[in-house]
Amino acid sequence: MMARRPLIAGNWKMNGVAASATTLEKIIAGAQALAGVDVMVCPPATLIASFAKIARGTNVAIGGQDCHALAAGAYTGDISAEMLRDAGAQAVIVGHSERRQHHAETDMAVREKALAARRAKLLPIICLGETQTERDAGRARDVVGRQLDGSVPDGAEDFVIAYEPVWAIGSGQTPTPADIAAMHGFIRERLAARFGASAQNVRILYGGSVKPDNARGVLTAENVDGALVGGASLVASEFLAIAGVYC
Repeated sequence: MMARRPLIAGNWKMNGVAASATTLEKIIAGAQALAGVDVMVCPPATLIASFAKIARGTNVAIGGQDCHALAAGAYTGDISAEMLRDAGAQAVIVGHSERRQHHAETDMAVREKALAARRAKLLPIICLGETQTERDAGRARDVVGRQLDGSVPDGAEDFVIAYEPVWAIGSGQTPTPADIAAMHGFIRERLAARFGASAQNVRILYGGSVKPDNARGVLTAENVDGALVGGASLVASEFLAIAGVYC
């Protein structure tokens, strides 16, 4: 088994215009000193091609935030995994809680998107996470387990899992490192039951109000292989400080 190389991915969500290239350039410059970690920026679709051109030949990868399950068709406003790949993306986030909540995406829909990413030779970053109500009801593991089973396609372990408790995203609240380790351990065990020893190669990221001041506690928890960073990834110095935990 190879050691899992940590990944710090920035989800810019619906933020960023052409001038935001200066932030990417700062991230690229700072990432030169981060030899021990993979760094990725997932900007809005309008910036993927230009960002990929800027990042070409550097140690910063560019990813997308969503994709359609089909390669092409009459789906106004949608973007296929093949289009993302053609624009220069190397990965794509699927199943983010904001997609599940605001676009009613089911586990099956997320699985189909993950398969589309695999088809286009993109790395799927599959998001899971419970709401505050589900957590308070003691159902966090049931919910995450269901999402994991339903959203992850069969086959090779060529995917990344991002555990993002919905109640922590953008709220400033973060589970304790012990709570994070417990859920990540549960996810690892669930993957092992399905994929066997190869599950040890799957990176499990934590996401949900990750900031420079809490990053060390989060990223050093057991079975945490990096982070999917939201708001802090829009500020180069903060994003680099988070990634710098691994150096």
